[in-house]
Amino acid sequence: MFSIFLQADSSVAAASTAQVETVWGMLTKGGPLMIPLFILFALAVFFFFERLLIIRKASKVDENFIRIIKDHIISGNVNAARSLSKNTNNPVAKMIDKGIQRIGKPIDAIEKSMENVGKLEIYKVEKNLSILAVIARIAPLFGFVGTIVGLVILLKEFATISNPSISQIADAMYIKLITSATGLIIGMLAYLGYSYLDTQVNRLANRLEVANSEFIDILQEPTR
Repeated sequence: MFSIFLQADSSVAAASTAQVETVWGMLTKGGPLMIPLFILFALAVFFFFERLLIIRKASKVDENFIRIIKDHIISGNVNAARSLSKNTNNPVAKMIDKGIQRIGKPIDAIEKSMENVGKLEIYKVEKNLSILAVIARIAPLFGFVGTIVGLVILLKEFATISNPSISQIADAMYIKLITSATGLIIGMLAYLGYSYLDTQVNRLANRLEVANSEFIDILQEPTR
């Protein structure tokens, strides 16, 4: 009985190994243009996780941060508010710190300075994000080019064969379409990654706008 289970497990493992080898073997049959497609996929994965970590770090803001800043400013303890914002490493704190430095100047000038800092922080988190959008566009094109080049070579080969069978033609075209399928999949994944990160950046931008408005409101409140 035990030997039967061992045989079953070994046959399942062999089947799964064969399936993995078949998938890898199928991808390698796509031709030389599979190499740039693999490179594009590696770049898409790298830049997605690199931007994801940076955006998540930038989005971590203490919910009590603005409230503490408000208490310090209303009580007249501007130095404590400046110290808190200066020692907090996120875009909201950097923007608030710029506003605290401008206290005493016209409200419009303070708001403008804070908006400039906010735009700079958004630019920092958006850096390299456009690479994902480029990969989403060019990966399918690479796939189509690989298929077209493969089909041209295939037709040239079939021209020297008398009466090729339908199965030969189907198998050859199946292999040449691998690059198109791979390019479309990579482009789709890159686009989904770009869309997700772009949504997170927009949320951060909205949070900066809210913090800007809240800080301006704090400055217009009377001190204790």
